[in-house]
Amino acid sequence: MGGPLPLGDPAPVDGRLPDDLPLDPAADFGVYLHVPFCRVRCGYCDFNTYTSSELRGARQEDFADTLAAEVRLAGGVMDAAGGRRAASTVFFGGGTPTLLPPGDLARMLGTVRDEFGIADGAEVTVEANPDTVDDRVAETLAAAGVTRLSIGMQSAQPHVLAVLDRTHDPRNVATAVASARRAGLDVSLDLIYGAPGESLDDWRASLETATALRPDHVSAYALIVEDGTKLARQIRSGVVAMPDDDLQADMYELADDLLGGAGYDWYEVSNWATDTARRSRHNLAYWRGTDWWGFGPGAHSHVAGLRWWNVKHPAAYAQRLAAGESPAAARERPDETARRLESVLLRSRIREGLPVSELLGAGRKAVASLIADGLVEGQDAVRGRIVLTRRGRLLADAVVRALTA
Repeated sequence: MGGPLPLGDPAPVDGRLPDDLPLDPAADFGVYLHVPFCRVRCGYCDFNTYTSSELRGARQEDFADTLAAEVRLAGGVMDAAGGRRAASTVFFGGGTPTLLPPGDLARMLGTVRDEFGIADGAEVTVEANPDTVDDRVAETLAAAGVTRLSIGMQSAQPHVLAVLDRTHDPRNVATAVASARRAGLDVSLDLIYGAPGESLDDWRASLETATALRPDHVSAYALIVEDGTKLARQIRSGVVAMPDDDLQADMYELADDLLGGAGYDWYEVSNWATDTARRSRHNLAYWRGTDWWGFGPGAHSHVAGLRWWNVKHPAAYAQRLAAGESPAAARERPDETARRLESVLLRSRIREGLPVSELLGAGRKAVASLIADGLVEGQDAVRGRIVLTRRGRLLADAVVRALTA
């Protein structure tokens, strides 16, 4: 169920935005829909998710209507603040959105369309477990306006999936990809590397299996051990070994080599795409710091510099909305210093880079040494942008510390 929510100022019961919020009616607007249900809790997962035994008063079959109520409330809030904006991207995340009937997902998307509108050419993504996708699901989603399926492959190796508590049949990844293709959907495959017991050869096999399926996009994330998870407890008790940093670095370099050789270009530290049109526009909006509204239990939102987050448990979320109240638990308005630090942290990770002009004194002075150390591309820096080398991507946290000193 993830860690605790951050602290913040009380959020108004009606969800009203501050009167002085500098809304830009021309800015892109993303919509995130959080579906918090999973069949099994993966041992490494720290997301706000719930199995059926943990719902305590909430029902999956009511969720689409409950979330629709939040979308309608948000439409009124945006009207009061100066006007609604059509969604340029929509992303169903979780959890496992495809645990819900595809018709429920279609109704949720329809409510977004009715309340905000969906821009022409919008990217609409649904995350999916491979075991939950067949032709009927893919066709229903495509007919509803979904354009992209993000399939949680994680690994092609059964023993690695077992360590991660992933229960899907790895053979179903190819089946899910084929169903998505027949429905005309773009496909992304999500991978995780560095699980206890995973070898470099295991990882190579997963990458080769993924690229053979010819997805449009691949995400490959190093396993992070989050406090409070089953995996963290197993490591503390000595049941499994801590992921090896050096091996994870080797795995990253192998991923970059194999994906690059297969025609995928990196555009964010952990993301590769066949061309610029297949990059995740929704996730790029996060990294660029543009506006999005997150719907669902525990979802976070960011509009014109204001951040807020919803109550976490699906029952508490449903109770608020049944009473006609905003589900927002708290909010904050970071100051300029905090916003600048976050911009450096996020925008330095993407290939388009961070403008050197955004750096302050010590950070700007650090650029020369970062170039000398092979962490930042020299020619891009001369053109006014900070772009990480591959070595810089491996040491991205160190680069950020230098740029924000």
